[in-house]
Amino acid sequence: MFDLNQIRAAFPALGMQVHGRPALFLDNPGGTQVPQVVIDAMADYLIHANANRGGAFATAQRSDASLDDAHAAMADLLNAASPDEIVFGPNMTTLTFAVSRALGRDLQQGDEIVLTRMDHDANISPWTLLAEDRGATVRWVDFDVEDYTLDMAGLRGLLNERTKIVAVGYASNATGTVHDVATITRWAHEVGALVFVDAVQYVPHGPVDVQALGCDLLACSAYKFFGPHVGVLYGRYELLDRLRAYKVRPAKNQPPHKFETGTQNHEGIAGVLAAVEYLADLGFRYGAGLPLTPPLSQREREPEGAPPRPLGEGRGEGAPPRLLGEGWGEGAPRRQRLHAAMSLLRAYDHVLSAAILDQLAGIPGLRVHGVTDRGRLAERVPTISFSWQGHHPRAVAEALGQAGIFVWDGNYYALAVTERLGLEEQGGMVRIGAVHYNTLDEIVRLGDALRRLA
Repeated sequence: MFDLNQIRAAFPALGMQVHGRPALFLDNPGGTQVPQVVIDAMADYLIHANANRGGAFATAQRSDASLDDAHAAMADLLNAASPDEIVFGPNMTTLTFAVSRALGRDLQQGDEIVLTRMDHDANISPWTLLAEDRGATVRWVDFDVEDYTLDMAGLRGLLNERTKIVAVGYASNATGTVHDVATITRWAHEVGALVFVDAVQYVPHGPVDVQALGCDLLACSAYKFFGPHVGVLYGRYELLDRLRAYKVRPAKNQPPHKFETGTQNHEGIAGVLAAVEYLADLGFRYGAGLPLTPPLSQREREPEGAPPRPLGEGRGEGAPPRLLGEGWGEGAPRRQRLHAAMSLLRAYDHVLSAAILDQLAGIPGLRVHGVTDRGRLAERVPTISFSWQGHHPRAVAEALGQAGIFVWDGNYYALAVTERLGLEEQGGMVRIGAVHYNTLDEIVRLGDALRRLA
């Protein structure tokens, strides 16, 4: 699909060694490594544009331009209608708490908030605390502990005229399950509820189109898609404009400014811009040759259940599908290059998921908690957690760490998941997570290390 040697050479951290062996980064669900272009962009900002907003001098003007460009870049990555729908903040958790407080002004006693037991606590605690403050009721959506998918029928049954907010993850950071956010959003809107999506775990693994999803708010973290520690919130402009933000009085009262309280992490936001440009460059260099399915917002919606049609404007009935990168020049739209890149990474994700599952299969006493059916890889990202009879998760992570293989253990703040699975008191699970700079040889090395432990 692409030149992995060239890809890996862009990430300085991948040259790290542990006890004389190359470090193997499979801790990616907790944060990816960054390419050199991101490091360079952050350093360049600090050298040439380090100033606060709105100054009448060169560094402030460069800083303002960089921040504006970053808003536009994130709008392209998420297919938002406008850069003014993008809000930067310290992290997804802080942004979620902030926007939940703003939404809480409209919440009344007896209103209902729908949450799922598959979510990271950053998409649970802000809403449970809000419900506690406002006298609202929390309704819980369960998941199948054998199939690791949300109880969609149960979710729909919870929705009613009292439902005001539905908070759901795009992909689970514990099980890797990808949820049908578009359908959940449609159901929620039918009863007049707002939808908040935690897309932190999904954004590194596939195209995101907020216009097609129809969600009202969506949050993600740049350090999960090869950028620095910066949080990003998308919100429909009409909603952001209507909400009253908790801010200082001199700050502008229009989105996104009123939600970007205080001085932002400007050098980090410059790094976010570089991370998005890195992804766009992947799409430009490697995107040609794959069938292009455009975002739903850019084509006629198909009947429910129908497979997506490839884009082929002006080609006539039966014409071959348009390919990623076809006809591109140096001025190819960034949104299209990003869509190509994320489609490419999604395809490689399926290869990585299958490889990891193959290595874990057959190890005595090891159980994967997530979708394992090779025919359903589109329903997961390569974030794979397991428990292992007779092996404490921390001991497994420590042994692998000594071998230079980095994985996570515990609950990774997906406390509701480990509690539902009855694993919290047993130390949670071991979590493996691959991204596009990981190789199949690395996955084999992981399997060999686990078999030695067995």
